[in-house]
Amino acid sequence: METNNGITPGLDLAPAARQLQELIGSVGDGQLDGPTPCPDYAVRELLGHVLGLTVAFRDAAHKKSGPTTDTPPTSALPVLPADWRTALPPLLDELVEAWRSPAALEGMTRAGGVDLPGQVAGMVARNELVVHGWDLARSTGQEFRADEASLRSSEAMLTPGDDDRSGPDAIFGPPVPVPAGAPLVDRVIALSGRRPDWRPGG
Repeated sequence: METNNGITPGLDLAPAARQLQELIGSVGDGQLDGPTPCPDYAVRELLGHVLGLTVAFRDAAHKKSGPTTDTPPTSALPVLPADWRTALPPLLDELVEAWRSPAALEGMTRAGGVDLPGQVAGMVARNELVVHGWDLARSTGQEFRADEASLRSSEAMLTPGDDDRSGPDAIFGPPVPVPAGAPLVDRVIALSGRRPDWRPGG
């Protein structure tokens, strides 16, 4: 991790969050019922899920216990609130700010009903932004531009065999094969159990 004047910074979720904010701003009302790479979610449920995980991982960074961090993401189909267009972007800003604190990476925390080290929770949060950003881009016909650092973090976390990943990422399906030399973004998306060539209706 980079240091600045000897101070160890927190985790930088800003690039992944900024990309997601840009995508959210271009989602049309007529796209909310469209399909996504997540079989159980239309675009509105995907956005509801993103809103819920944003709050959960923000609170996880602050080591807060309660419904936002104790509830598994699969407990119910996400509901998108009416004010999501104005509510979600500032929540993503709060998430970024929370993980900028080195204290967020220390000790244990909780997210999605799972206890895990702060460092791991931060990586999971960034990975959620990356993967669901790709989901949203593909579902709504937008360009996905993830930064390399975020993609590398997701690749390291999702690659099987590197460590015991039996906890928070168990919601992902088995990796999808990709050709040798596939772009980094395709490798990451395939590791998350998605087909990199997925398109609505395809």
